[in-house]
Amino acid sequence: MSACAECLRRARLIGFLAVRIADALADRRGASAILALSDEELIQAVAGDTAADARRLVKGFDDRIARAELQAAGLHAVCRHSDLYPQPLLDLGDPPAVLHTTVPPDRLAEMCAAPTVAVVGTRRASAYGLEVARELGRGLADAGVTVVSGLALGIDAAAHRGALDAEGPTIAVLGCGADRAYPRTHHALYDRIRAHGAVTAELPPGQRPQKWTFPARNRIMAGLARVTVVVEAAERSGSLITASFAQDLGREVGAVPGRVTSLMAAGANGLLHAGAAPIRGPEDVLDMLFGAGNWGSKRGARAARRASLDPGLRRILGAVEAGDGVDDFARGAGLPAADVRAALGRLELLGLVRRDGLGAYERVAGR
Repeated sequence: MSACAECLRRARLIGFLAVRIADALADRRGASAILALSDEELIQAVAGDTAADARRLVKGFDDRIARAELQAAGLHAVCRHSDLYPQPLLDLGDPPAVLHTTVPPDRLAEMCAAPTVAVVGTRRASAYGLEVARELGRGLADAGVTVVSGLALGIDAAAHRGALDAEGPTIAVLGCGADRAYPRTHHALYDRIRAHGAVTAELPPGQRPQKWTFPARNRIMAGLARVTVVVEAAERSGSLITASFAQDLGREVGAVPGRVTSLMAAGANGLLHAGAAPIRGPEDVLDMLFGAGNWGSKRGARAARRASLDPGLRRILGAVEAGDGVDDFARGAGLPAADVRAALGRLELLGLVRRDGLGAYERVAGR
């Protein structure tokens, strides 16, 4: 077995005390101190009038029942005593006793052994932020990097979708049981990740999320990742907690520059001001992972796509990049507007341009 009885018991105790832990916490990062306590210390610290029930759970725990429940939920478990446990998590002061996961432990270990990047950000993302996050997920996964995020609305979901677009590895870390989609509106995305990637959680199956479980899962994302990238984040965003955990671990942190007037970019811009690496696209993250120019031919992918175009399409793509309107370009080039629009349709099919909300064409970032 990849999870011992002692660690399964610990996971069940944390699940039992989840609401009490929420009551005991005054700040969002305080969960780390509480989760580092021993079983008895944890009971004394948070259990209150449920202490007797918590001690009965510990004393009478039957791991056979826990394993049957895992099997019924379609989950696997791996504990920190197993060789298949993701080794980077052991750098945490409070590594999860158990990871409950939708894939067998050997598959999870394989995904975590690859270069791993956490892509996180605000739930209230701009169109720009969503585009950049999806392109980061797509470009990193296409390069064989495992993309880690939290399945949340906004940036997290966009990063997962980008990785799935590239048919690459992605891991969703949840603040509830790994057997349930959260938020529920992401049930379809959860199913896609469960089918093609991995969903994992510290809490046992069936557990509902609590406020403290989100920063607690953020430490797992930071622990799994060699690099954490913040795409958009307000000044008090939970994504900054992930970045802070990464910095505590001595891991690299990057941020995508945003508009200085945007509240949703204030946190990411603050990270850049404090020395985080500026991230303009997947290439910058790959440089952080492997060193500049040491990650194969991916750097030339954008140039290769452009070089493969015929001269007419290259000129039209250049006009889009310059911000020229279709009619203006057609007049300047002496071409019928219908031909230019047909060429733009071809560029759109190639994924090099897209139409904005007003129907104008714009360059797709990173392509």
